[in-house]
Amino acid sequence: MLEPIKVGLESLNLITLAPMLITIVGGLIIMIIDLLNNKIHKSLYVMLTILVLFIDFGAVLGLNVNERGFFDVMLIDGISIISQLLIIGGSMIFTPLALTSKRFHEYSYPEFFALFLFMIAGFQFMVASDNLILIFVGLETASLSLYTLIALHNRSNSYEAAVKYFTMGALAAGFFAMGSAVVYALTGSVELYKVAEVLAGRMNETGLMITIFGSSVLLMVAFAFKLSLFPFHTWVPDVYEGASSPLAGYMSVVPKVAAFVVSIRIFGMYIDLGVEWVRWMILGIAVITMTLSNIMALVQNDVKRMLAYSSISHAGFIMAAMALDTSEGNTSIFLYYALFMFTNLGAFAMLWISRHKTRRFDIDYDHPYEKFAGFIKIMPMGAVVMALFMLSLAGVPPFSVFWGKIYVMQAAVNAGYVWLAVVMGLNSAIAAYYYLKLIVFMFLKDPIKDVDTIYYNLSKPLMVIIGFATFATIGAIFYVQPLLSYLYYMISASGY
Repeated sequence: MLEPIKVGLESLNLITLAPMLITIVGGLIIMIIDLLNNKIHKSLYVMLTILVLFIDFGAVLGLNVNERGFFDVMLIDGISIISQLLIIGGSMIFTPLALTSKRFHEYSYPEFFALFLFMIAGFQFMVASDNLILIFVGLETASLSLYTLIALHNRSNSYEAAVKYFTMGALAAGFFAMGSAVVYALTGSVELYKVAEVLAGRMNETGLMITIFGSSVLLMVAFAFKLSLFPFHTWVPDVYEGASSPLAGYMSVVPKVAAFVVSIRIFGMYIDLGVEWVRWMILGIAVITMTLSNIMALVQNDVKRMLAYSSISHAGFIMAAMALDTSEGNTSIFLYYALFMFTNLGAFAMLWISRHKTRRFDIDYDHPYEKFAGFIKIMPMGAVVMALFMLSLAGVPPFSVFWGKIYVMQAAVNAGYVWLAVVMGLNSAIAAYYYLKLIVFMFLKDPIKDVDTIYYNLSKPLMVIIGFATFATIGAIFYVQPLLSYLYYMISASGY
């Protein structure tokens, strides 16, 4: 008779689950409070959410590097800790924006904050595991919450955006499930480190490469949807346009950090095994993505859609760094997003300052360029801050994103891909045109008549967040080197 297997709490190492449990419990507490008293002001939920995120941030900082837990499905390595800190940090910047306006009524619902915390827990599960099943569970938890958050904006194009995102997300989930099934059929495991061990011993087998090709293509399609890469990027402008401006800014950074971490684990495994055509597939998609999205951004008439195509271009930029599969390349990904996060969220938040309930300037768009004409005369400080964000996104020194771009290009040159660095430089030059176009409208054009009918949202929380983003954008030169050293240490310690 078989003896029952005894599982001790020490072997489970439940501390690895602590960050996710904190956010899940926080979301449940918010829902319970609403059940007990549904007349509480939204500010309590905002404060509770920020408190939960602070505790979560501290819990992640307290984790040890290179530990496994909960039957070895949880993986706490350097990349896991860094990405969780970025996800929680970006969420902490976003949350206070809920205090800024009564127009976006979704912030008055406690369900918004509960779903927001569940979404963060999903992202954390994605980055803190190399088990394909748990990654899938985290991916769907985060995605289903995000679809609902977009629809809560309660406008016709918000519903349309949520449905488009749901449809594309469901398709991506299907491709991920099929790709994972092929990997399991091939190796008998869904743990990536075991998959790598099995494949390493069978690389000379006939027909293996065809199966690897099938699994990698299926998984690439899944993450091309999530990362808005060509040719699966078409949903992004419509979804960003339908979501509230701050949520669109949040979507352009945090979900992509989680998706990039999973991509590094999966495709880095293939490249480490010597499957070079996976590297070239990623490089090809990255170059096409950054180039095509830049060209599309040039012809946009709406600032929000321009920023949407801009975020696609930045994703392509980072995808190229992932293909390098070096410690320097992987470090550049996290440095880029740590710097890009403040600038991009600040730029989207600036769209919220000048808002109106009816489309006064254009029947099709909320934020046409004409809306910002003569902004320097209407709100001088606002125009200067928006110009700073645009210059940073364009990669103009010494602002934050410049350092991210230069380090990615340096990683490409050091890895022997000089042509890739040249392509990145040319794309940055193209991007400068449409960023400068907005600056020209703000500083050199005359204001449109009846501009005084626009309501300018100058609430203190919004001003504080934009001020913080501005400080981070300008002061990047002082914290790039220590941040870079920390990131490189954590990633190298984990063997990436």
